[in-house]
Amino acid sequence: LAGCGFLFVPQPASAKPQAAGSVTVSSWRIHVFGVRHLSPTGAWHLRRLLDKVRPKVVLIEGLTDADSLVAHMTKKGTKPPIAILAYTDSVPVRTLVYPLARYSPEYQAMVWADEHGAGVEFIDLPSDIFLGLQDLEAERVARLRKKADEESSARADETEGKQESLPDVTEEAPQNDWRPERGRSIYERVAERSGEPDYDTYWERRFEHNLEDESYRLAAHELGKALRDEEDPPLWRAENLVREAFMRRRIEEVIAKGAKPEQIVAVVGAFHAPVLTSDFPAMTDAELASLRRRSSKLTLMPYSYFKLSSQSGYGAGNHAPAYFELLWDALEGGGLHELPLHYLSHVARHLRDHGSPRSTAEVIEGVRLARTLAAMHDGLAPTLRDLRDAAVTLIGHGELATVSEALSRVDVGTAIGALPKGVSQTSIQTDFERELSRLKLEKYRTTVKQDLTLDLRENRRAKSEDAAFLDLNRSGFFHRLRMLDIGFAQPVASRQESATWAEKWQLQWSPESEISLVEAVLLGETIELATGFKFKTRLEGCTNIAEAADLVRDACQCGLMTSMDLARRRLQELAAVSSECKVIAHATFQLSQVVRYGDVRKFEPAPLLPLMEELFVSGALALFAAANCDSDAAKDLAVAMDELNRVSLEHAERVEEQLWIEQLKRLADADDRNPLLSGYACATLLERGLIANADLAREVSRRLSPGIAADLGAGWFEGLAKRNRYSLLARQPLWEELAAYLKALDEDQFKRALVFLRRAFGAFSAQEKRHICENLAQFWGVHADAASEVLEQPLSEQEEKTLKDLSEFDFDDM
Repeated sequence: LAGCGFLFVPQPASAKPQAAGSVTVSSWRIHVFGVRHLSPTGAWHLRRLLDKVRPKVVLIEGLTDADSLVAHMTKKGTKPPIAILAYTDSVPVRTLVYPLARYSPEYQAMVWADEHGAGVEFIDLPSDIFLGLQDLEAERVARLRKKADEESSARADETEGKQESLPDVTEEAPQNDWRPERGRSIYERVAERSGEPDYDTYWERRFEHNLEDESYRLAAHELGKALRDEEDPPLWRAENLVREAFMRRRIEEVIAKGAKPEQIVAVVGAFHAPVLTSDFPAMTDAELASLRRRSSKLTLMPYSYFKLSSQSGYGAGNHAPAYFELLWDALEGGGLHELPLHYLSHVARHLRDHGSPRSTAEVIEGVRLARTLAAMHDGLAPTLRDLRDAAVTLIGHGELATVSEALSRVDVGTAIGALPKGVSQTSIQTDFERELSRLKLEKYRTTVKQDLTLDLRENRRAKSEDAAFLDLNRSGFFHRLRMLDIGFAQPVASRQESATWAEKWQLQWSPESEISLVEAVLLGETIELATGFKFKTRLEGCTNIAEAADLVRDACQCGLMTSMDLARRRLQELAAVSSECKVIAHATFQLSQVVRYGDVRKFEPAPLLPLMEELFVSGALALFAAANCDSDAAKDLAVAMDELNRVSLEHAERVEEQLWIEQLKRLADADDRNPLLSGYACATLLERGLIANADLAREVSRRLSPGIAADLGAGWFEGLAKRNRYSLLARQPLWEELAAYLKALDEDQFKRALVFLRRAFGAFSAQEKRHICENLAQFWGVHADAASEVLEQPLSEQEEKTLKDLSEFDFDDM
């Protein structure tokens, strides 16, 4: 089993465990209860067994170093779903999540033990070994990737550059032989042989509906033995053998401490249940010492049903956690008879709440249909698949789309767990909780998306400084989370881009956010310290002024003035050796935005002004040379032109605006630069009111004359049409010149010009296109009302065909 990091030699079944220096005990048999993790019926049967056996110790398949967290998981105020999170305390960060729902057999075993004074111990591998196994997997994938690259290079040399398709090693070899849920697993093969569409349905019909005493446990035990006879991936098999040897070692340790075997109940996955006896060897000290480890830490975190539903595979989760909670409640209430009624009633209620009334009769008929479908499969009760089919047929009137959202809510739900304050948290989690409270954001910590609009200006009616700048402090907090890639708060684009005092955010909590938060503790003990360290790391790797300017703006938004000053100095160093117009323009624009933030974000922008002025001059002078480019580069340069123009308008008193106007005129008049950029420069001048109608008409006539190549003329017009369309619409001479230009083109020239003109007008709204048609109609002597009437008429078959042919025509082939 070298793939798991050590040499493990299985001994014969009759051999007694012999471990130098380890604890050995005589032959033993304990009560082993095999379950499917997150099985409500398994939890129900388990509690009945615990009531019968009254064990002194309950052993649970879980991280053996997480024993100290058990008291927190059963503490008053803890609300499942929750999860144990293990993470490495060094990079590269590895994480491991162990989720628990209210109906998890493991969670109910802990609750029972807490209620009856029994001990609880986890018996699976410790987190540092599990995380070490992740390192081994990553190294194996890297080896396979390297081997595939070498083979690809060798084949490329043999075929002299001919391309050949190779399998993706990360999608095939590393995944299909590591864990059963990847690829076609042994569980899927079991479901197929049983005639079920998937393993979830197989398990529910044969186990979740099995309420006979001892039947569930015995059936799960036999299923575990059958699964072990299946062919499965070697590395996955190796990992399980290692885990099971360690579990037996832990059982022997518990017995050696004085617990009698008959007073011990072990709760493990059904796959492991058949081999947790003394007939198989326990792990020795030497074998344990040979395992790869990664230093790790543990914490508890709230989890969500949505995350549980997104996991797959045996034991990892289930696709309908809210439904299985309904099943658990039904079991606790006396049986499964009322479950179909509860499920379909929830679906109908959701539809009613969202404006789609459904009758009680439809629910009743749905229950009857679900029970009929179950009977056709010899089932004791309807499965979730039966209930969904009944809901679509009776409540959705045959349309899945009608009930899909309601089914999702009832199947998955929006529940998110909670932990009492201060329970098993890292310092950064504690700081996060403290900031949520200080900034009055606790109500937004849900799985439901919520919008929040911030006004960063001082609230002069507030009685305290914290209240006066509440939204400003919230903004800094959200931006710090953004910098740390913690997805709790996401910025939303606003139409008020020029309003530096307004921000809109979308808030939603998720288990992924919690994991990212815990991982951030590697950068610092608090949100502020972690963000500062992230800035320092990014600044050290910064190589261009655009990135440095982004960091200046980010630091300003995060309220980290020391980091902002460091970024400014780095930007100043890079500016001395930068000459690319695009990055200079971006850096200038970002600095101008930061300067505009000054009053709102309460900092002094004066140190940034000289640098902004210097960069603006550099960008303006670099424009003309940069405009000698192809069409792809022209798109990026048009953005740069827009950024520099905005800086000149917003800071006209600080920057050399006249220099910028001169460069625009130079580019607008040039015939040897990219035509799109020349047209864009002309549009910018037109927007500033620096081109008269007569001058525009002459320029349009010159650019769109028959002697000019169609792609150059139409490309120039495309650039002209990118800015201030309302100003263009009001200039009748422009449309007269365009009409004359099109009339003068021959068929081949028209086709080439159409490529650019169609692209130029593609972004115009329907109303703007109508206005253009009316302008052209006026030129042709048609009254605007008559033109409008023609436009509103339905298209003829021939016109429809022409438009269809035009849409399907591949202009790139020209």
